[in-house]
Amino acid sequence: MQISAVRDAIADAARAVVLPAGVAKLTCTGYVPDAVTAPCFFVGEVEVNFDKAMGRRLDELTFTCRVLAGRADDRSSQRIIDALLSGSGPASLKAAIEAARGAPGEMALGGLADDLHLQRVQGYRWFEHAGSTYVGAELILKVIGDGST
Repeated sequence: MQISAVRDAIADAARAVVLPAGVAKLTCTGYVPDAVTAPCFFVGEVEVNFDKAMGRRLDELTFTCRVLAGRADDRSSQRIIDALLSGSGPASLKAAIEAARGAPGEMALGGLADDLHLQRVQGYRWFEHAGSTYVGAELILKVIGDGST
């Protein structure tokens, strides 16, 4: 799997969320941005476990993604994060990202991976990013695919 292409495909999948009326569109990027335009989703750190099957047939990537919302109003920012972290609904990052799994028998992320799964949310807290403070959370995403490509 090509890590850069997988990062970009995850960000593309996250763009499908629909936030409540009056909330700015979710900014999504496959990399940690220099500056955040809130609300923002980005793919951060990656852990790579090579050779999960013989012959380089399976690697496992674990991405730590972050979602951040502005601080203009603490309660409304947390409600935006709550909507994005919901397991279902139009604003659900889980639903949007896992829709990129494709239909049964299809490759995930447009053919880049065998499968993906948003495993958990952690670290719902205040984050400092580029000198500003945001409320947000981390999403742990596992992607598996061919290690020889």
